This record gives sequence, structure tokens and C-alpha cells, in this order.
Amino acid sequence: MQWIIFMLLLFISSVEMLTQNRWKKQASTGLLENCTGCVLCSEDNGCITCHHRLFLLIWRDGIRQYGMCVHTCPPGYFGARGLEVNRCTKCRSPSCESCFSRDFCMKCKDKFYLYKGQCFRQCPPSTTAQPGTRECQETCEPGPWSEWSACTHEGRTCGCKWGVETRVREVPGAAREEGVTCPALLETRKCRMRKHCPGGENHTA
Repeated sequence: MQWIIFMLLLFISSVEMLTQNRWKKQASTGLLENCTGCVLCSEDNGCITCHHRLFLLIWRDGIRQYGMCVHTCPPGYFGARGLEVNRCTKCRSPSCESCFSRDFCMKCKDKFYLYKGQCFRQCPPSTTAQPGTRECQETCEPGPWSEWSACTHEGRTCGCKWGVETRVREVPGAAREEGVTCPALLETRKCRMRKHCPGGENHTA
């Protein structure tokens, strides 16, 4: 009787060992598939830390969280290097395709325009949409023209029959940003000079 019980226990132990070995083999196979580039890896959640040149990308599927080590962060993320781990951090704006930091976008998704690191469906006032670059470009709106200047020729207001007079207009506010295209801010026109220089230095050209 004892011999039968011993054989039965031995059989149960063998079955449990085979089951555990099979589970370990399946787990290790899945672990290797999900842990490329990992330094530490979880059987349930994938990579926890990566080799120093790689970025840790974490995403959620329901309530579960998964990690993967990547060379380049995917669209919608930017790479942030740290002392312990390099992470792929998600851009704050869902309309941003690539960003320099969490709040500064460098390229927007389709149907959006980029302006000063933000994405807009319609460009803000005082800007125009550039379909080719998907950016909003500042427009230049100068103030009114000044009065025409005195008629001069080579810096003198006398001595010639014809000279040139000019007028200007300014862009209100701070200095224009680089790349902004403005209409003409200076105009010149031919004018007739009416003064004679003292001492008889007159030219009739």
C-alpha cells in the first residue's frame, strides 16, 4: 500500500515539474521577444530599463502598462535623456506630430498649422497660413505714410532743377521677427527744386 502511495506521489510530482518547465520555456520565449535592448525586463510589462543609448517607450493598453526600448521615439513623442534612464515623453498637444519638449511642437499633424511651437486649426490674427510648410507666417502691417521730405539732390536742397523726395512708414510695435515679409516701407519720387543756392552755385541739369 505504501509503495502504491509513493508511486502516486512521484507521478504527481513529475507532472507538476513538467508543467512548470513548459511554462518557464513559454515565458522565457515571450520575454526574449519583448525585451530587446532591455537591461531589466518584466514578464508582464516588458522593458523597465534600457541600455544607455536607447529610449524607454511606455504605453498603456487598458489598465496594463508596457515598456519597449527604441532607438528613436515614435511620432507624438520626444526623447528626454536622464541620468538613470532615457525616456520617450509624449507631446502634450494631441495635434502635435513631433515636439522639442513637452510643450513646444516642431511639426503639426495634418489639418493643423504651426505657430510659435503650438498647433492651430486656423492661424491666429496677423498671420497667414502657408500650405507648403503647414506654418503660420506673421504678416507685416505698416503704419501710415509720412509727409514727403524736402526735394534734394545729392544732399542739397538747392542748385538743381530736379531732385528726389522721399516718404517712409513704420511697423508699429517691437522689431519684426526674422523672415517676415513687409510691403514697401520707403518710396521716392522725382521733384522740381525751386531754390537757388546762395552765391550763384546753380545747376540747370
